Amino acid sequence: MATVSLAGRDVTVSNIFCIGRNYAAHVAELGNRPEAEPLVFLKPTSALLADGGRIELPAYSQDVHHETELVVLIGRDARHVAEADALDYVAGYGIGLDLTARDTQSELKAKGMPWTKAKAFATAACVSAFAPASAVANPQALTFSLTVNGERRQQGDTALMLFPLAQLISFLSQHYGLTAGDLIYTGTPEGVARLQSGDALTLSLDGLAQAQFTVA
Repeated sequence: MATVSLAGRDVTVSNIFCIGRNYAAHVAELGNRPEAEPLVFLKPTSALLADGGRIELPAYSQDVHHETELVVLIGRDARHVAEADALDYVAGYGIGLDLTARDTQSELKAKGMPWTKAKAFATAACVSAFAPASAVANPQALTFSLTVNGERRQQGDTALMLFPLAQLISFLSQHYGLTAGDLIYTGTPEGVARLQSGDALTLSLDGLAQAQFTVA
């Protein structure tokens, strides 16, 4: 049973929703086009890796990319929630990595096949402990970053999201339904790049959360 830590207590994870193409600069760096509505995909809970863990690169990929993201923990079930009420369903905020086997993803996309093999491998959903939602006055005014071996790789600002958090939560609640314990990976800014064995990663979320990972 997969869990995450919220203010020192364990919370069982239900589903892991991920949002693609939610920052314009990242859309551009991969040569994609902006979407008319949130691009949603899923990861299994078996992909979760907590702070301090070791990332296992899948043998079938030679190009696994880091994607640093604000992660939202849902605190109660949500169905058909209005945007005006959406943030009331958030229990906590953390920082995470949506790891992507980019070469595998490209092959699958070319065949018109799902991305699961590129997104759902073990340790592909790294995540920090969560700060309570009450500690965040405005989740659309948060900055976050990733350093790899002491070098800044990614810098994000939630104000630049193409689909803000309230819209994402409302959309997911209407199309899929949200459950207490769900995680939402909200999209990555520009600067994604390949990971290599031995890399040391540090993720930071605006003084609220931090996590470290190493690549096996």
